[in-house]
Amino acid sequence: MIERHLQPLLHDLVAVVLAPTSALGDAAGQIRPAGVQGVFHADARVLSRAELRVDDREPEAVARGAVEPHGARFVGLARWLGDPTPDPTVRLDRTRRLDPRGLSEEVRIVSTATVAVKAVVSVDLGCDLAPIELVKSGATTQPLAARTGRPGELTWAADGIVVTVVGEGADVVADRATAPRLSWPVELAPGDTVTLRWRLTVEDPRAVVVCPPGKPNWSEPDVHADDRRLTRLLRRSLDDLRGLRLADPGAPQDVFLGAGVPWFLTLFGRDSLWAARMMLPLGTDLAAGTLRVLARRQGTRVDPGTGEAPGKILHELRRHEFALPDHRLRLPPAYYGTVDATLLWVNLLHDAWRWGLADDQVEPLLPHLEAALGWLGEHADADGDGLVEYVDSTGHGLSNQGWKDSGDAVRFRDGRLATAPIVLAEVQGYAHEAAVNGAALLDAFGRPGADRWRGHAQRLADRFRAAFWVDGGPQGPRPALALDRDKRPVDSLTSNIGHLLGTGLLDAAEEAQVARLLTGNAMAGGFGLRTMSTDDAGFSPLSYHCGSVWSHDTAIVLAGLARAGFTEAARGLAEGLLGAAEAFDYRLPELYGGDDRSVLGRPVPYPAACHPQAWSAASAVLLLQAALGLYPDVPAGTVRLAPLAGPELGALSVTGLRLANHAVTVAVDGTGRTTVVDLPRALTVIPARVPQPRPSDGSRTRAASR
Repeated sequence: MIERHLQPLLHDLVAVVLAPTSALGDAAGQIRPAGVQGVFHADARVLSRAELRVDDREPEAVARGAVEPHGARFVGLARWLGDPTPDPTVRLDRTRRLDPRGLSEEVRIVSTATVAVKAVVSVDLGCDLAPIELVKSGATTQPLAARTGRPGELTWAADGIVVTVVGEGADVVADRATAPRLSWPVELAPGDTVTLRWRLTVEDPRAVVVCPPGKPNWSEPDVHADDRRLTRLLRRSLDDLRGLRLADPGAPQDVFLGAGVPWFLTLFGRDSLWAARMMLPLGTDLAAGTLRVLARRQGTRVDPGTGEAPGKILHELRRHEFALPDHRLRLPPAYYGTVDATLLWVNLLHDAWRWGLADDQVEPLLPHLEAALGWLGEHADADGDGLVEYVDSTGHGLSNQGWKDSGDAVRFRDGRLATAPIVLAEVQGYAHEAAVNGAALLDAFGRPGADRWRGHAQRLADRFRAAFWVDGGPQGPRPALALDRDKRPVDSLTSNIGHLLGTGLLDAAEEAQVARLLTGNAMAGGFGLRTMSTDDAGFSPLSYHCGSVWSHDTAIVLAGLARAGFTEAARGLAEGLLGAAEAFDYRLPELYGGDDRSVLGRPVPYPAACHPQAWSAASAVLLLQAALGLYPDVPAGTVRLAPLAGPELGALSVTGLRLANHAVTVAVDGTGRTTVVDLPRALTVIPARVPQPRPSDGSRTRAASR
């Protein structure tokens, strides 16, 4: 039998995060030399083992919980010690914390026994400094030999990284070369307590990302909601987002969000941009930092090996080549293989400006805006058909370069894989939006070219309308997921089309039809929005991109539905997302199973999903914005209100939102009436008129038949 290296599962691991460091262990608090367990510093596993024992026996785990934003506590029992009674009399509280210097653990041993307790407490350690891609592939790694130094000190080093562990007052058992041990003999009198400590530090002078100084540069809103799930989700999500903050070593003041733990704790164009866009109700500083970090790495030349092109925005940044052992995927340290990040960069700059990003922060980025639009006009459409496409020309890059970037993500309704070059539906929406938004910015700042991009957007909309709409049978016409190499519509029904809402690419009737398609049971019968319809042959509830539910995807689509006035549809998706949040202890994972709600009454975990993950956590803020219905246009001096909260979702009040750099309070009562307090004087509130979408007029069916 051929050996298969399987990606390790991590859905049941406990993650503690302060980027660029993260720790993943089991529910008992142990970090075992297996799978993806370990302490990671950016792209390297700096500790592969940390197993606590008492007299060479593992404590029996009974509880665990979060401690502050960057810590966890594990409670265990040593029932073989102390009084011989049914009640345990020796307890261990193991607290793990991350700080900018590394990781620390404190083991507090409490005896309520009536007799003295003697024991030897130990921690077995290991370090393999394995690169993250090797861990992700499930390949076997070998621990490195440790060096001893000062009392209680162990050191490992490789590839310029130096890892040091120091146990306060510990003895080092160093003859266990690849599994050295810190050891403490302890003696507790009746009712006594002993506390033991050890610390890990990492020296990494070649790091491409660092922990930013100071506190988060977004507001911490005070939220009161009839639906307590929303407040709990927001609180946990903001804790996670604090842990995912990263900075550029050369410009530590420019903060962005690392994509997710453990695989993607670095700069990712698409993920970092979407997360910053979702966070705009809490301030524009994160958006500004993200825009600047990516602008500094904007493409300047054509390089097929890295995917770089003039004006193009980076996909991901690593310290070294990201290469899987089978060599099928090999990405350079700075990789530009993304079809959407450049468009999302333009749209984030525009939206941050609409939320009040100051002109003196927008203007230095305008040359980068023009370069990004230049990429859209000159490099994004290789065959000149008026649509944005992608293809990996290297044979070892990402075969799919939209947000659904797995190799099997783009499937026809009958399950066949599409062949590249591929034209994704949602990317055309992003491109239309970027052209319109770019034109608005050029006009506002007195720069030429706006008419060109408005014309580009109109031609793109006409081309999309002619090429993408297909006959969906009884459900009516629908936009295809994509076009394949031969420009055939990839006719599966997927969540991608929900990203078209609000981009301006669809008219009102088309948006109404998309809303109907996405809120039927085949798409919305799980805890959120499925990535693919259950009616399609490629559907599988635990497929990465063909049937699972992604938190951020659901949030983006529900926000688009809300903004377009499809309130009932948006509320349905919001209920699914809140139900999932409750099931996952309010830490929304990257994705989860797309099973019907009736299968278990709770979502099935996707076993290799990142958690925490930036755009999943930031989805809580986007959900909050949709519930409040707050849509500002600071340059125009207006704020539109169209809340989802009200009779169905209950009352909601939020203090500490940031609008034009002012703290604002927004409240929606049980009837849906909205009040805004402390709004800047230059802004005027416009209560929204909820649109009454027309039914599909059949024109799309005629377009599909041509």
